[in-house]
Amino acid sequence: MSSKSAPPPLPEPLGVAVADSHTHLDMQEGTVEEALARAAAVGVTTVVQVGCDIKGSQWAAETAAAHREVHAAVALHPNEAPRIVLGDLADGWSRQGAREAGGYAALDDALAEIDRLAALDVVKAVGETGLDRFRTGPEGIAAQERSFRAHIEIAKRHDKALVIHDREAHADVLRILADEGAPERTVFHCYSGDAEMAEVCAAAGYFMSFAGNVTFKNAQPLRDALAVAPADLVLVETDAPFLTPAPYRGRPNAPYLIPVTLRAMAQVRGTDEDTLAAAIAANTARAFGY
Repeated sequence: MSSKSAPPPLPEPLGVAVADSHTHLDMQEGTVEEALARAAAVGVTTVVQVGCDIKGSQWAAETAAAHREVHAAVALHPNEAPRIVLGDLADGWSRQGAREAGGYAALDDALAEIDRLAALDVVKAVGETGLDRFRTGPEGIAAQERSFRAHIEIAKRHDKALVIHDREAHADVLRILADEGAPERTVFHCYSGDAEMAEVCAAAGYFMSFAGNVTFKNAQPLRDALAVAPADLVLVETDAPFLTPAPYRGRPNAPYLIPVTLRAMAQVRGTDEDTLAAAIAANTARAFGY
């Protein structure tokens, strides 16, 4: 295995235990037990396992039921909704034809399963949901918005946190949250806005979860946002296996690398890591209600 593809080494353990507020264990190498053991060894004692489709959401709930360190979030990813509605267009159907053939009915059926899972005690959040203008073009916008609004309603009805995926869609995400009325606990996963948006989120009481990309050289707007975010609204995550923090960018990410990101965050905020870790631990428990 080359050094570029090898898992990074374990960092020095944190002095105060924290949670990884957003990870995808089902997309990582090795077993759940191995991932949890490595994380615990460096002070990451809790993870939120996030589903992106029906199968992944069911797996998240099953894994949370089997491991006390794991909490589940269930949803259809924003890019999953257009896929369900538009279907496989390779057979020559038009997009309109795909919709008329029952795409929205299929989406509603999938949402009904998310609603069922959201009622489970081991499920602490509905997400990741939201909008993604990077991977989905104009033809998928209506399906994304329909799905997002439905997830907001499900989260509120079950009193679960809402986990937001917001990619190149800041204004529309904030608009829909305002339209629908955001759940009491709303988390912007892999926060991607600037300092001005962080102030908007802070005023609304939205949690902002920072991932390994806050360490990237070109991510000064993220660091500016982190610097102004209120201490009681900041979370940390891996989004593993994606967004591995520097200096390991491009190598596999996993919950055990949370200390690398957290230490970089403490530097940005001008605080010591124990103080930040204690705040993040309390914030994550409050955000997800565990």
